[in-house]
Amino acid sequence: MEFSSTRFGTLEVPDSSILTFPTGILGFPDWTRYVILDHDTDAPFKWLHCIEESSLAFVILDPALFHADYRIEIPAEALAEIKGTAADALTLAVILTIPSDDPGRITANLRGPLLMNPGTRLCKQMVLSDEYPTRYPVFARQAVRQPAQTESQSEAIPA
Repeated sequence: MEFSSTRFGTLEVPDSSILTFPTGILGFPDWTRYVILDHDTDAPFKWLHCIEESSLAFVILDPALFHADYRIEIPAEALAEIKGTAADALTLAVILTIPSDDPGRITANLRGPLLMNPGTRLCKQMVLSDEYPTRYPVFARQAVRQPAQTESQSEAIPA
């Protein structure tokens, strides 16, 4: 599929790489189809780019790369929305905010993680309790190199 991007120009992506957020992303409920694009550098950052709106893209990151203790419980409703089970290889990402005046102060929205089911390509942005910050400093802790882990109401889901 070909789509336009205000950041990257015209891009061609395989249909199999398109992710669907049936309820959209918070603040953007009308746009539901996205692709993940690699960043141009060796950094672990990725772009979650909307294929329906050329200017809509988010920088995302696996939370395990900067917060080794980040664990969430996945409600049964969220699993149903992405047609997932506790046995599926679900993945997590978080949306980053990068201040233009000081890129070293990147923060992550740990309260609104993106839950993705690679098998169905269905995704959901969850809204967690207030105990999870929306502006967690990415560089506040030493980075680790293990994938994020999630937990359903009754079982742990391997990342």
